[in-house]
Amino acid sequence: MSQIGAPHGGTCPKSPRSRTLRTVATLTSAVLAVSALAGCSADDAADAAPVAVQDNAPTPRDLVADGGTLRWAVDAAPTTLNAFQADADATTSRIAGAVLPALYTLDQRGRPQRNPDYLESAQVVETEPKQVVLYKLNQQAVWSDGREIGAPDFVAQWRALSGRDTAYWTARNSGYERIEKIERGKNDLEVRVTFSKPYADWQSLFTPLYPKQVMGSPDSFNDGARTTLKATAGPFLLKSVDAKSGDVTLIRNPRWWGQAAKLDTVVLKPVPRADRADALAAGTLDLAEIDRSTAERISLALKDARAGRNGAQAALAHGPGSSITPSKALKSWALAHGSDEEKAEEVRAARKKNQEAIARYASAQDTLATYVVRKSLEPAYTQLSLNGESGPLSDERVRRAVARAIDRQELAESVLKPLGLPAKPPGSHLALAGQAAYKDSSDALGGQDTQEARALLADAGWVPGGAEQPAGTKAGSEAEKKKEEGTEKDASEKKEAEKAEKKEAEKPAKSTATPAAPAPADAKKKSDEASGDAPSDEGLYIVGDDKPGDRRAVPAQAAPAADPGAGTRVLTPAPAAALQGAALQARAEALDTRPGALDTRPEALEAGTGSAARAGVPQAVKPDRGAAGAYAPRGTAAPAAVPGAQQALGKDGKALSLRFVLPSGPGSESLRTVGDRIVRMLDAVGIRTEVTKVPDESFFKDHIASGDYDLALYSWPASAFPATDARPIFAKPEPASDGSLMVEQNYSRVGTDRIDQLFDQAAGTLDEEEALELVRQADARIWAAAGSIPLYQRPQLVAARADLVNAGAWGFAAPRYQDIGFEKDASPKKADKKADERTGEKTGEKAD
Repeated sequence: MSQIGAPHGGTCPKSPRSRTLRTVATLTSAVLAVSALAGCSADDAADAAPVAVQDNAPTPRDLVADGGTLRWAVDAAPTTLNAFQADADATTSRIAGAVLPALYTLDQRGRPQRNPDYLESAQVVETEPKQVVLYKLNQQAVWSDGREIGAPDFVAQWRALSGRDTAYWTARNSGYERIEKIERGKNDLEVRVTFSKPYADWQSLFTPLYPKQVMGSPDSFNDGARTTLKATAGPFLLKSVDAKSGDVTLIRNPRWWGQAAKLDTVVLKPVPRADRADALAAGTLDLAEIDRSTAERISLALKDARAGRNGAQAALAHGPGSSITPSKALKSWALAHGSDEEKAEEVRAARKKNQEAIARYASAQDTLATYVVRKSLEPAYTQLSLNGESGPLSDERVRRAVARAIDRQELAESVLKPLGLPAKPPGSHLALAGQAAYKDSSDALGGQDTQEARALLADAGWVPGGAEQPAGTKAGSEAEKKKEEGTEKDASEKKEAEKAEKKEAEKPAKSTATPAAPAPADAKKKSDEASGDAPSDEGLYIVGDDKPGDRRAVPAQAAPAADPGAGTRVLTPAPAAALQGAALQARAEALDTRPGALDTRPEALEAGTGSAARAGVPQAVKPDRGAAGAYAPRGTAAPAAVPGAQQALGKDGKALSLRFVLPSGPGSESLRTVGDRIVRMLDAVGIRTEVTKVPDESFFKDHIASGDYDLALYSWPASAFPATDARPIFAKPEPASDGSLMVEQNYSRVGTDRIDQLFDQAAGTLDEEEALELVRQADARIWAAAGSIPLYQRPQLVAARADLVNAGAWGFAAPRYQDIGFEKDASPKKADKKADERTGEKTGEKAD
């Protein structure tokens, strides 16, 4: 996963927590390494189970073959091998998980488990006068150079990450700044860590653990660990990083004291997600996260294999040869062998090209039939962020109205149901179902309620007709200036203007944001847009010089049509990922909510394509209420409309319009589709949106982090330690000396002192149940503040060779690298049979 540099503009990290700023990928890696607070009270029983289980073909080790090479797709070559640097990415984290110590790892429910390969025990042994944690290390644990893992490594990492020495270029220091001292215990295998003040999330520390050779000096930390590691201590060793291809080669560690790795070699291959379908079809990968279109293609290949069709037959059934009829084939043959040599040569070249395409498609389908699609839910959620720094959204009532206008259940179902995954919207910002801290606190804000949303807007002064100006009144600062200077209209004129405004507001709702009839040119423009002839603004970078909320009213034609497949496509995350630009986008590429989305249920596969739409599966269709600006024959009755539903709201002569910023790249189609639905939901309560699509590389750093947006979709990973990791995401922004806001990672710019206090109290108590309750209280207040609205947990789709086991869609759990391998005696026929079984058993699940 690629990553963009530190946020610019209005984002001003504060010290010392400035080092907690990280990218989506970086935060994801930290979060996934260990989960938060263990244990769960009886009150949380209903929320305890994760909404989706992992799908990784679990297999006992004695049934896994020894040896083999796994070719595993990653988004990009690692920019650094130091996970604590700002440009660390998902590839960095994957390497660290295989070659470095992790003292705690996540289980399937997203909860921490002591890793016995490194720790015999770890516990708080003293609380007064100071908190002391005693680590007892596995006596067999050694670095690859033969040296024992011990206190010197803990000390070096603490000093590098404490924030006291600014020569270390660290991305975060959460928790390490609370350590007062680290000492050797009774022997070399005991490490005593004393904290200056209580720290509940102490289990988050020293994972991954680097050797003192890396952490011991600023030079080795900053530069030495970017391309190589002087020592490692995992089931695998880092053999090489190919400077040209970017391939990272890991080999079995001969000094590993735990259960030996089943694989000889793991090769991490940088393959952009857009190229993974072709790489899988070519058979150059064994494991890869994929998007829905690639998953659908694999499902189609498996369906053909189950029906007894080989690749060549599939090519004629639905591939490049499907359009060739007997009559066309005969005519083509006749022309190719005719007397017109020039025409014959042309036809023979076309026939050869078509035959080559059929052969490629046939080969690809045969290869894809050797894979399976494994799926679960990522430990990350996609949210709608509401920028509360300025403009209409600085009013809590407007933010709450936006939230109450959105049907989260509908959005979750649109993304997850076609995949057969549970479609329950997250009820927490700070944990996901299955984690100890999870509790559904969304009632603090309330569910979808159109009438309540309109009432909140009216209470905030946004009413139908409020954007209209009485004749002769100048808008904007000039009018305000004259008002301040005491300029007033004659009382009778003012009264007449108010009557006219009231009369205008009572007119039937129109589809435009302004009451004026369109000019002929405008009408033509609308007609062009309706017919699809208008130029597309896909990828257009539209950024105003003014701040969000200070913009001019949006013209009516900017509002999208009611048809889900028409109008401007708009815009999420997770784990990514926190977090910036390309990193966040890379984690979003696995989502896709386009029409014809993958349906891997057996009945859909039997129908022919794996797509509910193409397989003829009945779909729930909402009544067509028509599209704004559509024409009907004279005399046709107008459709019934909810009063005020289509009339734009205004206040003090300004229209209520919010700037919805979305990425325009090919990996963000699903976000734009979800955005389409949100636009229509907001339109129903009179909130207009100005959709602006920007390049993926600038979406996060130039818009989200800098605050140049009103609404946006992006993802956050579920935090393993919410009291620590989530605090900078929801901390109350503070003014800087230059007048900007120090927002840390709170890109919605919405927070309260009480939320900060609850986070601090949760991080500072050693009573586990008290800490959990404090986190839940903080979450309820975050819901009430309405700065961000969790929409759905992200789907995770992974293509894996049918005979590859203990690998796939892990969900919350961390991969156990030494157990990954290929089944014993997995012949091609057996692999095909396994693929058929897993297609029916694993991907045939339906949503709860």
